Amino acid sequence: MSIKDRDTHCREIRVKAVCGKGRKFSQVTHTITPPHTPSSILGAWVINHEYEAVKSSDGVEVVGTYDINIWYSYDKNRKTDVAKETISYVEAVALTYLDPKHRASTVEVSAIATQDPNCVEANVSSGGNVTIRVEREFKVEVVAETTVCVVVCEGGCDDFSEKSHDFGGDAGDFEDLDPDLLDDELD
Repeated sequence: MSIKDRDTHCREIRVKAVCGKGRKFSQVTHTITPPHTPSSILGAWVINHEYEAVKSSDGVEVVGTYDINIWYSYDKNRKTDVAKETISYVEAVALTYLDPKHRASTVEVSAIATQDPNCVEANVSSGGNVTIRVEREFKVEVVAETTVCVVVCEGGCDDFSEKSHDFGGDAGDFEDLDPDLLDDELD
């Protein structure tokens, strides 16, 4: 007897699942004014990155901070110093997928930095400023309650024995398998 012949009906099950996803790569430029007019940039680092995800009307916002440290020379390359500045940001990440049947009252959001903020370029600009180009990337998820529909057989699970259920396969479907491809641990 096939499953089509059985007396079946559907049941809705409420589950907690990933109901939305999004990803965003961005480059931002920061301008920092060190205490001394720089002659050259010797190094630039982004450290102490902290962030959290919050739900917004259009998706998920990643709210965070990081410190930029710029090691530079000044006084015609005779002295060095490190300029430090804390940067605050809000990165709006749009959702490329959102289950329209999720329960909005149960939403939890999370974000993962797939690329932590990283300095890719630092230059001395006019007026004694330093421009820093930073790249960052986030992946976000929305977890919420949603409903899935499953087929339920009136007779319960005991009705699914191999003898009474037709899975639509032929016994000869496995004749072309190469037994040498099987893992030795299966023996």
